[in-house]
Amino acid sequence: MHVKTILNILGAILALTGFTMVVPALIAWGYNEPDLVGHLQSMGICMGIGIPVWLFTRKSRSLNNKDGFVIVTLSWLLVALAGAMPFYLSGAIPNFTDAWFESMSGVTTTGATIIGNPNTLPHLPNGIESLTHGVLYWRSFIQWIGGMGIIVFTIAILPLLGAGSVQLFKAEVPGPVADKIRPRVRETAKILWLVYVGFTSLQFLLLSFAGMPWFDSICHAFTTMPTGGFSTQNASIAAYSNPIIHYIIIFFMFIAGVNFTLHFRAITGNYQSYFKDYEFKVYFLILFVATMFIFLNISFSNSDWSHNSFLISLFQSLALMTGTGYSNADYELWPFFSQLLLFFMMFFGAMGGSTSGGMKIARVVLLIKYASTETRRMLHSRAIIPIRIGDRTISDDVIRNTLGFFLIYLSFFVLTALVLTALNYDFTSSLSVAASAIGNVGPAFGAFGPTDNYALLHPIGKWMMTFCMLLGRLEIFTIMVLFSRTFWR
Repeated sequence: MHVKTILNILGAILALTGFTMVVPALIAWGYNEPDLVGHLQSMGICMGIGIPVWLFTRKSRSLNNKDGFVIVTLSWLLVALAGAMPFYLSGAIPNFTDAWFESMSGVTTTGATIIGNPNTLPHLPNGIESLTHGVLYWRSFIQWIGGMGIIVFTIAILPLLGAGSVQLFKAEVPGPVADKIRPRVRETAKILWLVYVGFTSLQFLLLSFAGMPWFDSICHAFTTMPTGGFSTQNASIAAYSNPIIHYIIIFFMFIAGVNFTLHFRAITGNYQSYFKDYEFKVYFLILFVATMFIFLNISFSNSDWSHNSFLISLFQSLALMTGTGYSNADYELWPFFSQLLLFFMMFFGAMGGSTSGGMKIARVVLLIKYASTETRRMLHSRAIIPIRIGDRTISDDVIRNTLGFFLIYLSFFVLTALVLTALNYDFTSSLSVAASAIGNVGPAFGAFGPTDNYALLHPIGKWMMTFCMLLGRLEIFTIMVLFSRTFWR
């Protein structure tokens, strides 16, 4: 491994993270709130360490595959640590484990929060709404940065990575295959970020026009496009009675769950790319079917066929499927059939190449097609039957990668659930929290549902969850390869 190169890039990322803290510091100063010192201290620590490390190692440039895996993993850990500093040093979250949990949940766009229980955080009697503006902004901003990816962001704005950026891009971009829009990875990263910033800006304007306060509009735009789910309100989106606000957020949650390559093609004039894409059609179909089943189920149960029943059915289906984690209703009051559908959708995720969590629809479709093809091969042992998704033939390498991903994904889901049950949490809570953590969803069921938080989760459970959050966000293999003997030879 090239240690100087690794330190050079990590130093640049840490310094850049520190520089972004100037905005929450200015917000704290503008509102004359007490968290200003905490933001300035955090900024000083990050830039005071990051800039010298970057300067002293800047002559190193070469990267290989091993460097890529190490840099991506360490950069997420480093940014999560830096992200925890404003929470901890400002006194908003005085316990380091909780500050680390909140920050990791933010940068991995999981959206699970420890804020909201006055028994564990007595200085925040009104939960999230007791937080200062600077902390609320920072809490949303780290989700926005994590959404498109710290490394992709760095590739887009810093001319440091050169040819080695290919390794970093492939190690971080979510989905079965990391597609390059342009031959040069840096150009691809810039395009992805331009699309991302454009949608975020548009959502901010639409929410503001719909009547949401401008500060709330910024924060919710920052947490919708990365499918993060942190809100400025304890009741999340249910705090806003205007259905137009709900539909705006629904639209952008749906957009965030689509492969960003398709967005770029549509912006450049190829609007049919959405409808020609097999995964997009499956994504839309799953969402439609799940919404209708839930709508019929809760409407029959409550004898309520109103527009609101449809709205909350669509909203919660999309929020849990994309891993956004917002809520506009308490779905734990719904019939068990609807709750089970939502639980399954936490596993599915949205499209590969989107900011959503979960397994991704492309992998789910591939697993189903693989099982079907193997069944046919049992009847026709000599037949050569390729596996296709749409018009695309899937290579054996991608199939093996997907099978391995599925096995490890389920293994960590089971392991996390077992750890939580060992900590004396009930069956429903343990299973749903495990699925929520590795799927980067946020809210779960049982003791950690949409109206609850993770403040009372055992510290071991919190550290286990943060590991699963990172594992799910980096698509498992990027981290697991670091634990193999072959990597260190």
